[in-house]
Amino acid sequence: MVVKLDPSRCSVLIVGGGTCTALHLARRGYLSVTVLDPYDVPSPIAAGNDINKIVEEGSHVKDEDDDAWASEEVRVQAIDAWKKDPVFKEFYHETGYVIAASTPEVVERLREGERPTRERGFVELNTAEDFRSTMPEGVLTGDFPNWRGWYNPTGSGWVHARKALVAATEEAQRLGARFTCGSPHGHAVELTIGEDGTVQGVKTADGLQHFADRTILCAGASASQLIDMEDQLRPTAWTLAHIKMTAEEAILYRNLPVLFNVERGFFMEPDADNHEMKICDEHPGYCNFIKDTKTGRVASVPFARQQIPRVSEDGVRAFLRETMPHLAERPFSFARICWCADTPNRAFLISTHPELSNLILGVGGSGHGFMQIPVIGNFIADCMEGALDARMVRSWRWRPETARNRDWRDTQGRYGGKNVVMDFQDVKESEWTNIPYE
Repeated sequence: MVVKLDPSRCSVLIVGGGTCTALHLARRGYLSVTVLDPYDVPSPIAAGNDINKIVEEGSHVKDEDDDAWASEEVRVQAIDAWKKDPVFKEFYHETGYVIAASTPEVVERLREGERPTRERGFVELNTAEDFRSTMPEGVLTGDFPNWRGWYNPTGSGWVHARKALVAATEEAQRLGARFTCGSPHGHAVELTIGEDGTVQGVKTADGLQHFADRTILCAGASASQLIDMEDQLRPTAWTLAHIKMTAEEAILYRNLPVLFNVERGFFMEPDADNHEMKICDEHPGYCNFIKDTKTGRVASVPFARQQIPRVSEDGVRAFLRETMPHLAERPFSFARICWCADTPNRAFLISTHPELSNLILGVGGSGHGFMQIPVIGNFIADCMEGALDARMVRSWRWRPETARNRDWRDTQGRYGGKNVVMDFQDVKESEWTNIPYE
């Protein structure tokens, strides 16, 4: 049901980042938009605080299933916005991409999911020479053991994630949105709820109350610390590392297609500012399972750390030995963990709360949320105004029934490493990297 809101009078509080939601609300003319976050933009625990992220073009095949339709519709709109939206377009690099796997079963699943046909511009890759030919001579020097995949030179690529977030923040501020970031002033610790169950705003760690007509929860992996998500979110972390490239190497590696093996890892070209190349090992993710002493419930609790477990370092170097062995032993210049929040089926959770009125949820990025940031705030604004497409309403609804007796170790269709979800609680202090930073 469409909710008639007056943007000139309706105040909106966005909790936990929500930069692009603030941008789209400001573009719609909302005059009172406030963002609260315990960290400065971009947050040190957020996946989006990164030099680059993969952006994949949608297949433009609209399945009848609501989840598939909604996911594809967002991807199609997002790639269009990366190319055309003046805030985001300068950060998108349409370099194409190589998608691959290493075991026959996963190759076939990849074929089903990606639909890599010649009609869509894909070239099949079956040999090491096939893979090496997708990039300039001297870049890919590995043997690509058991790799099978496809190359598409157009329609996808990468974005400079951190710069895109900063640009969206600056544009939202220019349009009037206010950002209160950093602890304690921007750290929301509890919702302010009236006797009738209406969310009136939040209380921050400095003891202040912030009131608004509508509150939007965009706290990602930290959302469960503010409301009971009924096990619908599993904070899950991934690992990344950088290696320093020379100025000459940075020129050679410029404008490369993204190379992504869903079982081994991925890399993108070095960033232009510091000549650092990001490499990620691929795995189903890390959780940080902690038992609540009061309730007895176990939950994954996010934390920030600029190091990675050494087993992930081993994974990065194993990936490099298969693709670029000449770089495999180069020291890391940077590494960190980054967090997202998985729903049981990896569909977004963009919905009003069924019991807490005036609370809107914009969470559940599930490992693919950043690719959608140019448009996802528009859908969250639609949700607040009751104008969200009915198929998206069904796909992204509040759905605790899907999380009952949830298997917290479910890999959710991800591969790599030992093909299991890992636990930071099992990583000893001596088993983390110790990379010095300037």
